[in-house]
Amino acid sequence: MSPTFLMPLAPSDSAALRAFETANRAFFEAAINGRPAGYYAPGGVEDALALALEDARADRGYQYLLKNGQGAILGRVNLGHVRRAHFHSAVLGYRIAESECGKGYAGEAVRQVLGIAFGELGLARIEADCRVENVASARVLLRNGFTQFGHSRRSFELHGKWYDRLHFECHAPAR
Repeated sequence: MSPTFLMPLAPSDSAALRAFETANRAFFEAAINGRPAGYYAPGGVEDALALALEDARADRGYQYLLKNGQGAILGRVNLGHVRRAHFHSAVLGYRIAESECGKGYAGEAVRQVLGIAFGELGLARIEADCRVENVASARVLLRNGFTQFGHSRRSFELHGKWYDRLHFECHAPAR
């Protein structure tokens, strides 16, 4: 695995982000619900990027790009649904380019974002979930210190079929 860097989304990423999302669209949509069609229309990525930057300013969510040493996007990772008062928590999501799967990038992205979450963002708990069939994603979470706390049945619908999900949590190190 080459060195990688987790970088916050920036307006200058729009063209590369559009290329990343378009190149991996079918791969992502085979496992998760697709983005609205407008996302791929002219200006759609830029609008989504502007909304993501506003979410970060308002402390609602944070999106990052995992890049290699040459600046190519390998994947995305985000902390959404930030809840401060009484919880100091967020929900983790990530996606890695189809061509880069199986190379350790998901684990590295999660490792880096946990450092940010529990460091500069001051969060105390991160939640994540994955479909039962997604053994690789569950492994990424477990290797990064997450523990499974639940299993919901028929809780995710994709292409007309219902799936079970596993629920995980990770807590900030004791200070």
